[in-house]
Amino acid sequence: MAVFTPVTDDEAQGFLADYPLGAFGSLHPIAEGVENTNYRLETEGARHVLTLFEARTDAASLPFCLGLTEHLAAGGFPAPRPVRRADGGWVGTLNGRPAAVIEWLPGGWLRNPSSPEVEAAGAMLARLHLEAEGFAAERANPVGPVVWRALADRSATAAKGEDREILEGVEATLNWLGNPWADDLPRGPIHADYFPDNVLFENRKVSGVIDFYFGCSDLLAYDLAIALSAWGFDGTGVPIPGAVEAFRRGYEAVRPLSAAEAKTLPRLGEAAAIRFTLTRLHDRIFHDPNKLVTPKDPGAFFRRAAWWREAA
Repeated sequence: MAVFTPVTDDEAQGFLADYPLGAFGSLHPIAEGVENTNYRLETEGARHVLTLFEARTDAASLPFCLGLTEHLAAGGFPAPRPVRRADGGWVGTLNGRPAAVIEWLPGGWLRNPSSPEVEAAGAMLARLHLEAEGFAAERANPVGPVVWRALADRSATAAKGEDREILEGVEATLNWLGNPWADDLPRGPIHADYFPDNVLFENRKVSGVIDFYFGCSDLLAYDLAIALSAWGFDGTGVPIPGAVEAFRRGYEAVRPLSAAEAKTLPRLGEAAAIRFTLTRLHDRIFHDPNKLVTPKDPGAFFRRAAWWREAA
């Protein structure tokens, strides 16, 4: 269960006194997710998400992340609109954690999306990129290449067995890969975590895009590469027949890639595979057994790197 910081009803009601939400109804923990603590919040005639931001989420980044979702929602994009407090801000403090209240969006994420649903998810990512163009705030990528180096170095101090083998493969890939960001490609606000569990569907249509807390300013093609790596492979890292093609077809129906973006995409895909390999590897090596979240397999993402290299 992804509830790292418990919240009682009384604590929630005290926190919510600063929000124009009406009478408190109930609070229910949301089991999914691995980064922050989330509760389904029922108030007078409405439903929201109460999120407590844990250590990995930089509180200073929240104005960018929440501002981006508000900007997108204001333009009609299905992003969750954050609720403003009485003082006009979005973020308060609850049980020692930065916390915010976010609009609840309908639908649920798909464990086995069909090809048309994968295509629809691709089209929605392209729409996100186009509709985010007017958002002026900037945030450096919080898990960019500099952070990869730090994760690899720390992992090297304790990696054993399979983890050591994966880390050696990552180091070889980094040496070969170079810097895919060297090209002058279109950039802007990106989601940076556009996985199936962050895209909601209702009646076979995308009803919401959530969890923008890795959102940042970066190459749009890198965001696409992350999404292709997330939607195009199964849980073990094996390609799903036709999924990469369906997602990219949906994306390019809305925002066609430039020739330079298309050329660089495989290198960015390999970079995306290394980014998620390293964060998962680090989390597995240094997993706190007291936490109830099971670390994800880094090998499943490292296998994607080889696929991208062959696609170049």
